[in-house]
Amino acid sequence: MISLEGKRAIVTGGGAGIGRATATVLAELGARVVVADIDTEGGERTAKDTGSLFVRCDVSRREDCERTVATAQEEFGGVDILFNNAGVIRRSTVCEITEDDWDLVMAVNIKSVMLMSRLVIPGMVAAGGGSIINTGSGWGIQGGGRAVSYCASKGAVVNMTRAMAIDHGPDGIRVNCVCPGDTATGMLADEARQLGESAAAFYEEAADRPLGRIGQPRDIAQTVAFLASDAAAFISGAVIPVDGAGTA
Repeated sequence: MISLEGKRAIVTGGGAGIGRATATVLAELGARVVVADIDTEGGERTAKDTGSLFVRCDVSRREDCERTVATAQEEFGGVDILFNNAGVIRRSTVCEITEDDWDLVMAVNIKSVMLMSRLVIPGMVAAGGGSIINTGSGWGIQGGGRAVSYCASKGAVVNMTRAMAIDHGPDGIRVNCVCPGDTATGMLADEARQLGESAAAFYEEAADRPLGRIGQPRDIAQTVAFLASDAAAFISGAVIPVDGAGTA
C-alpha cells in the first residue's frame, strides 16, 4: 500500500540485523539505498543482495559520515530518507562500565545521529522536505538492569527526536523514532554473551511479552518504511514502540 519509488535513502548499521532488513524493505519498495556500516563484509553483502551501494562508515567519525552523505548526493542526487540505526550496547552498571565503553556507546548511539542528520538536513531543506527515522529502544522509554550507558543513550535519542521534529518541521522534514523491543539480531546474542547467559535462555526470557515472541528485524523494518513514506505524511515527533506490547 506504500511506495518509495524514486526516493533516496541512507541506512546506517545496514550490514546486519534491523539495518539489513530495512535496506531490503526500502529497496523492495523502490528506494535507492546507501548502506553504511563499519562491517565491510556485512555491508557489502547487504548492498549486493539489495542492489544498493555500500560505504564503509564509522558513524562516530565526521569524515566517514561526510563520505557517506557525499556518495548519496553524487550517485543519487540527494537524500530523502535517513535511517539512523547504527548502535552498540555494553551491559554494565554505572560502577562497572569503563570510560572507554561509555564513550563508545555515546559516540555510536547519539553522536552519530547528530553527525548524519546535520549533513542531510540542508539538502532536505533545499528539496522541500524529507524523513529522518532514529532507532531508539524500549530502554529509551523505560529503564533496564545492567545497561546504564545504553539506556542513557537511547533515552537521549528519544528526546533528541522530539527536538529535531520541532526544529525542522517548518522545513517539511519529519523526524520520528522507532523503539524496538528485543529483536533476533547479533546484538541480542551478544548481550547474552556479555551477561554470561546462554542465547537460548536469553531469547526465551525476552519472549515473555504479550505477543509471546521476540521481534524479527523485518518487524521493525516495515515500521521504518511506513514512517519514511507519504502514508505517514502527518506523523512527526512520534516515538513508536515496536515490541509486541513489551513496554505496555
